[in-house]
Amino acid sequence: MEKIPANDYHVPVLYHETLDALSIVPDGIYVDCTFGGGGHSRGILEKLGPKGKLIAFDQDADAQQNIQNEPRLLFIPQNFRHLHRFLRLHGIEQVDGVLADLGVSSHQFDEGERGFSIRFEGPMDMRMDRRQTLTAADIIKTYSEQQLHKLFEQYGEVTNAKTLAAHIVQQRARLPFATIDQFKALISAVVKGNPNKYLAQVFQALRIEVNDEMGALKEMLEQLTKVLKPGGIAAIITFHSLEDRLVKNFFKQGTFEEVIDHPLLSIEKPKHFQLVNKKPITAGAEELKRNSRSRSAKLRAAARL
Repeated sequence: MEKIPANDYHVPVLYHETLDALSIVPDGIYVDCTFGGGGHSRGILEKLGPKGKLIAFDQDADAQQNIQNEPRLLFIPQNFRHLHRFLRLHGIEQVDGVLADLGVSSHQFDEGERGFSIRFEGPMDMRMDRRQTLTAADIIKTYSEQQLHKLFEQYGEVTNAKTLAAHIVQQRARLPFATIDQFKALISAVVKGNPNKYLAQVFQALRIEVNDEMGALKEMLEQLTKVLKPGGIAAIITFHSLEDRLVKNFFKQGTFEEVIDHPLLSIEKPKHFQLVNKKPITAGAEELKRNSRSRSAKLRAAARL
């Protein structure tokens, strides 16, 4: 079995499973929506022939340090929500496969000054694209109690989201929260259960909001029918239930909401995708031992009809 390419930047999850799901055609055109450390991209390039092409997107400027001198690779320093626009800009109408490994790279978690991790001291930043202005500190400072309640409940599944939101609004005028340690101190009185798990959920919610991750994912999924050739495959790796639900529903029924079949109201909706795997693919025992981040990873793949 070929070795999984890894560097200090990021260890790709479900590496072999993703490459298998994409069924790579040597002369095909592929998109890696989340280049990161370039692990999945290297795997795709190894399977492509001299006429094959790979377009890699990444909004994080740090990812550019991982670009190889590779004529078959085109790097686009943008959010994948602009997938269709930038492919057309480069004269590419349709592709054979699209891959997205969602969430945060190991590098982003390990760089304290990026503000993604509860393990380090650093600014409450959390921007994947540092060209944007909105940070986690801005959200804590300006969002209403209702907005905070909604985002902690929806994006972090925080058990006492309402209490947490009320507490932040109450305390933010008199306590500092510009850094991770200051923010932890600000909310310490309302932390419930396991503190690390609780803080991880709060940070996840803020990160999703800062980067509009749900909005970007929806926009990218909606563009797949335009950018994939018939038979082309989309392989998406998710890391939490919100993302997974969106991908599952979209592949299955072309919408983001769960559609309940009603015998009297059954209107035949046009199907755009055929599932490659009925159930999501998860990491095996060996990968779980090697890379703890793979624990929550789920891969879903579907072919465009």
